[in-house]
Amino acid sequence: MKMASSSSCCASCLRLKDRCPRPQGLVNLIVTKVCLFALLFGLVWSVTGGECLPGGNLFGIVVLFICSVFGGKLVGMIQLPTLPPFPPLLGMLLAGLLLRNVPYITDAVYIDTHWSSALRNIALSIILTRAGLGLDPTALSRLKAVCVRLAVGPCVVEASIVAVVSHFLLGLPWVWGFILGFVLAAVSPAVVVPSMLLLQREGYGVEKGIPTLLMAAGSFDDILAITGFSTCLGIAFSTGSTWMNILKGLLEVVGGVIAGLILGLFLCYFPSKDQEDLVLRRTLMLLGLSIFSVFFSHVVGFAGAGGLSTLVLAFLAALGWKTDKAPVAAMVGRSWDVFQPLLFGLIGAEITIATLSPSTVGLGLACISTGLVIRLLVTFLLVHYGGFNLKEKLFISVAWLPKATVQAAIGSKALDLAREDGDETLIKFGLDVLTLAVLAILTTAPIGALGIGLAGPRLLARQVKDDTEGGATTPISNGIGQEKDNVTLESKL
Repeated sequence: MKMASSSSCCASCLRLKDRCPRPQGLVNLIVTKVCLFALLFGLVWSVTGGECLPGGNLFGIVVLFICSVFGGKLVGMIQLPTLPPFPPLLGMLLAGLLLRNVPYITDAVYIDTHWSSALRNIALSIILTRAGLGLDPTALSRLKAVCVRLAVGPCVVEASIVAVVSHFLLGLPWVWGFILGFVLAAVSPAVVVPSMLLLQREGYGVEKGIPTLLMAAGSFDDILAITGFSTCLGIAFSTGSTWMNILKGLLEVVGGVIAGLILGLFLCYFPSKDQEDLVLRRTLMLLGLSIFSVFFSHVVGFAGAGGLSTLVLAFLAALGWKTDKAPVAAMVGRSWDVFQPLLFGLIGAEITIATLSPSTVGLGLACISTGLVIRLLVTFLLVHYGGFNLKEKLFISVAWLPKATVQAAIGSKALDLAREDGDETLIKFGLDVLTLAVLAILTTAPIGALGIGLAGPRLLARQVKDDTEGGATTPISNGIGQEKDNVTLESKL
């Protein structure tokens, strides 16, 4: 009897299971993700304890990352009529700024300064790796003098002008003035490169190679700014006579280049092409050596050498891999997608509005504006003999304004070193440099992005493919016929 009753019970349960509807689609997806999140949180909590709870370091990093991603998506969705969207990095920066300055939330979202510094250094390593991989020696040789002038002239002049103005307005020592100058002098690849790629795809400025020129010169502009920054940083934190400090800065440059050459040659041969998962192994080796170079240079006391070593080893590895570097660069770009929200969020979280001096903000904006005006004039003059007409010169000058990525990567580096030394005066100088870097991002990134989006279709000649002529190209002058395509392209930009 017991056997019969149990079998009938099982049969009824099976029939009930078959009749009950199984959740599918969105409901099933939500339940699955909630369960996975709960399991992950439970696992992390069992390992780390209070670190993953409000007020813990891990909790703060996760919340900052999520808010930065959400802020970037939200700002990217802002669409004004006939205007391109704002850069998502602004939303990431503002998310960190809000988390830092909103009462009660600030106490719950805590991030240790050492963790913050380490994450920013990793992001810096990825930026430098991408810059080294993106260098195009053929484009440099083809564009030659114009590319060199555009990469060197505006960067050096703006850095010098900002150094002089900040010395007299903000009271920064000369070496700290040049640190600030080179931080502000770098153009942002995160704003310029995507816009140039879209203009190139639509045929604007292609006939004279303007998008290629700006992308190639932008990489060298960033490298020059980072090199100057690293050299001045080494001098500022050295002890001893002035000449010994200058000599140490030069040794950092030479040592970084030599280390980069050795590591780059190593990457050309290891791993070999006969290994499995070659792209993954090359990417891990490249990123591992880059991050190790940046951190090891801090350990040995040559903070400026790590960045140069990363640039050189990535460039040399790309030369050795030739056409095989594209999948590696794509995988490195995916890692940047993860660390970009962290970088801009952490930079925003370093600024406490209550402690900012109105005079520092006002005088800082004056320094930034002075440097930008001089940069515009110098850029316009340096491309004067490059074979460009007046409209193209104006566009190149406007496209050379936005600042974001490099400022976020190196803007806090001086402050991190000052905190390690514990010198209150140096910490104040470092905070001034970081504040002006954030102000430069907030002001120039949207202005530059909107300027490129509006000026590109109006100032550059368009070259389109004519399908009826067997793929021949036809230039279109800046006229009435071009106005129909402006709104569409600006929306894409």
